[in-house]
Amino acid sequence: MCGIVGVIGGGPAAPIILETLRRLEYRGYDSAGIATVVDGAIARRRASGKLDNLAEALARMKLPGSTGIGHTRWATHGAPTETNAHPHATARVAVVHNGIIENHAELRAELERAGQVFVTETDTETVVQLVDLLLQQGATPVEAARAALARLHGAYALAMVFSGHPDLMVGARHGPPLAVGFGEDEMFVGSDALALAPLTERIAYLEDGDWAVLTRAGAEFFDASGAKVERAIKRTALTGAAVGKGNFRHFMEKELHEHPAVLGDTLRRMINPGTRAVALPELPFDLAAVSRITMSACGSAFYAGLVGRTWLETLARIPTDADVASEFRYRTPPMPQGGLGLLVSQSGETADTLAALRYMRAEGQSTLAVLNVPESSMARESDAVLDTVAGPEIGVASTKAFTAQLAVLACFALAAGRARGTLSAEQEAAATTALLEIPEKAAAVLDHDQHIHRLAARIAEARDVLYLGRGACFPIAMEGALKLKEISYIHAEGYAAGEMKHGPIALIDPRVPVIAIAPSGPLFEKTASNLQEAAARGGQMIVFSDAEGAAKLKGIAVETVVLPAVDPFVAPILYAIPVQLLAYHVAVLKGTDVDQPRNLAKSVTVE
Repeated sequence: MCGIVGVIGGGPAAPIILETLRRLEYRGYDSAGIATVVDGAIARRRASGKLDNLAEALARMKLPGSTGIGHTRWATHGAPTETNAHPHATARVAVVHNGIIENHAELRAELERAGQVFVTETDTETVVQLVDLLLQQGATPVEAARAALARLHGAYALAMVFSGHPDLMVGARHGPPLAVGFGEDEMFVGSDALALAPLTERIAYLEDGDWAVLTRAGAEFFDASGAKVERAIKRTALTGAAVGKGNFRHFMEKELHEHPAVLGDTLRRMINPGTRAVALPELPFDLAAVSRITMSACGSAFYAGLVGRTWLETLARIPTDADVASEFRYRTPPMPQGGLGLLVSQSGETADTLAALRYMRAEGQSTLAVLNVPESSMARESDAVLDTVAGPEIGVASTKAFTAQLAVLACFALAAGRARGTLSAEQEAAATTALLEIPEKAAAVLDHDQHIHRLAARIAEARDVLYLGRGACFPIAMEGALKLKEISYIHAEGYAAGEMKHGPIALIDPRVPVIAIAPSGPLFEKTASNLQEAAARGGQMIVFSDAEGAAKLKGIAVETVVLPAVDPFVAPILYAIPVQLLAYHVAVLKGTDVDQPRNLAKSVTVE
């Protein structure tokens, strides 16, 4: 994900920013830039590619100024060019941004009618032009920033500097984290404390919805309503293991809270918001001619593949198989002529999935990999790669990488449907609209954190837990059960709700929590009937649903978490987040090692 750095200092800011950006390289990026306030005016240096290119640009043309902002960009909307590199700026304001502005198309049209001239296709420039217009209309920088923030929808972290105000910076957070560092007559902002560690030990963290006004004298914090608030200044340790977590207790907790930004980044890479059409990279095979898709993966990636199978069969009408890689590789199944092998992996190094890939290639299949590490073995050996834009995932139990995989598979299914003529342009536009709403709704799910934390106490003492779901939400039930097993060591199983009466219902008694994934939609009534059967036998029904579903299940559920209403197509992506969050809170209550659960490794590179 993109990295943000800001400095209000006593000496040249650019060298400090450049070195701090190097500490954010782990996030991945394809361009970088710095803007400073020089003699009251905004000056910039930007470069595509690695930070060394930016360093060369700074060497050729010095960038003075003691106040500035810097950015490493992982392109999600607009090519990774110098023009699209951050900071984006006008003569009045410069902005760096991590995340996605969901309503940028509407704002852009409004601003163009008002006479603002855009020079990029990025969503970030909408923020710049909006603040610029407000400044032209007479607002002060702080007034303009506050008014602009009130217009933005989506998930974002932002830092802004203004011409004529060399000791002023505004930062804001809605979703992605942003830290404020306190120095001696200096102030800093950064995407995380890891970036700021060499500069200061004193860190404050913006809470979701916060914005902050920084001057050389310090920082003032405001919540989303504009009310002034206090944010504790913490002294942080100077080790990567400690500072990389920000104000979160565990890497897993931090990564759970990165869902909105990761989903936004991933979707923006794959969807043209203007046309509402999926825009995949060019593939070396014809989707319209694919005879059959064979999917293979391990763990959570396999569950993502199961959801993808449903989407591919319903939207694109392509016969699709899905196997765990450790079984597939030894079944040696016959592979059809014109078939496509689809591999899903976070690391791209999983031994069983890599072996499945090699078997598919030997059987004459085209191969496509959905990966989070584009330099991995799987990426090198596949015919094509679709990147998930999740950034490094440190927690062993996959969280944000899982929802990013789902987002990519959803887009792939839509592209396949369009190529095969099974999906109209109107249907594709409706589906992509639903997808583009997911980052903001994911942020709303995280607002239920305290409720889910309280709910976790019901689960922490259980020996066995059942998860139920139907259709594309059945794999989400399995994902919830896997997460609980992985990090809390409680036995859990995910079942198709319709299969309960074929055996698993014998397990239900008042000591067994039953967690239902039950969004409104075509399968809701069937799921509700299955839940009624379980409740009649003493099952303690805990339901994740929307307001409509919650109302219908009021007499059945002992606890209900009411989630935002979404199109049934995208429900698996949204509903993955609360089941992961529940597992996290249960594990914390049980005192397990959340980030490094026993017997598990992040990337399984051996059988």
